[in-house]
Amino acid sequence: MAETRGKNKNLIEAGNPRLLKKPVKNGTEYSLYLEYQMGYNHDTGTSVRKKESLSLYIMASPRNTVQRQQVKETLELAKKIRFEREQQFLENREGYRLKKDKGVNFHDFCQTYADEYTKKDIRMITIAISRFKDFLAKYHPLMKDYIKPDAITHEMMVKFAEYLQTRSVGEGAKSILQRFKKIVRAAIDQGIMAKDPCKGVVCVVDDQALKKDVLSQEEIVKLINTHYQFEKENVRNAFIFCLYTGMRFCDVKDLRYSNIDYANKLLRFEQDKTKGHSVRSWVTIPLNDGLIRLIGRPGEGETKESLIFNLPSYESCCKSVKRWVKRAGIDKHISWHCARHSCAVNLLNNGSNIKTVASILGHSGLKHIEKYTRAIDKLKQDAINSLPELNI
Repeated sequence: MAETRGKNKNLIEAGNPRLLKKPVKNGTEYSLYLEYQMGYNHDTGTSVRKKESLSLYIMASPRNTVQRQQVKETLELAKKIRFEREQQFLENREGYRLKKDKGVNFHDFCQTYADEYTKKDIRMITIAISRFKDFLAKYHPLMKDYIKPDAITHEMMVKFAEYLQTRSVGEGAKSILQRFKKIVRAAIDQGIMAKDPCKGVVCVVDDQALKKDVLSQEEIVKLINTHYQFEKENVRNAFIFCLYTGMRFCDVKDLRYSNIDYANKLLRFEQDKTKGHSVRSWVTIPLNDGLIRLIGRPGEGETKESLIFNLPSYESCCKSVKRWVKRAGIDKHISWHCARHSCAVNLLNNGSNIKTVASILGHSGLKHIEKYTRAIDKLKQDAINSLPELNI
């Protein structure tokens, strides 16, 4: 439904609940919320309403194509949520809900979901589906090829979460469970699942502990000075760029020359991870002369919209990095994401302000930076412990 304009200028989509907006931050943004019509109070002569914040924001006056697209995607998400809430509301109040076929094979639904999935975490979606099949093969072999959606119970999901933690370390199990929950929510949205069996199910992970290896400044120099036959220059340059900027693979892979302000030596891009559901998804990072030289300028046949690094798949890039690290004589397990961690740790280790590091990494708060400060404390302790034992 198109945006409604009339008596209530803040009404976006009608129904019960209604989707509305209200100005925040001096009118530069709108906060989106739902308003439910709960009934009529005959004593006061007024309608009884209930509000629900969606924690979604849109810019009041988008100025370019990117900002307008961001507003459009956020509104589409809000409308989808409104529709689902309306179905839940009708079901709770009147026992009504759009009927869907709940006898489908959940495995088929998962495969269709993956085939139609367009976001960049498709690799994790595929892993989540594979892990669920492995779990069923081990604990519910009769369901490994066919399982009805409603046969997936809360108890099964608790066991699945425990299984994931035996297969993955660090935040891996948590990330896989989050992707599986996305599939389950899609099944609920499409009406083939009545209840959410994953509600309250979590993989317990210490989010404030940095479990991945990081490269010290000395190791980064050693890595940069290491060359070998048949090395992939684009992969090499992109990984070095991430070591100095803290960018994620999904962002550096799509980096274009148009993201670079050469005159002011600035990099500006929108984080893929928060695109469409956060107004703080844009990041600005200062660049030094070395990084500008690493990037270069569009070559022959290229435009400002050409990719800077033109990388192969994530798996191929990780293999190249591991080969490179081994050739450099560095005995650490380094994945691509370790570049982001290494950047944060080295910035803090050099005395950078924690808020500055959070801004460079694109975090809206300091919660996710605390694990890096803990890593710094460990590095300091390791340095002290490396000194000769003092016998007095």
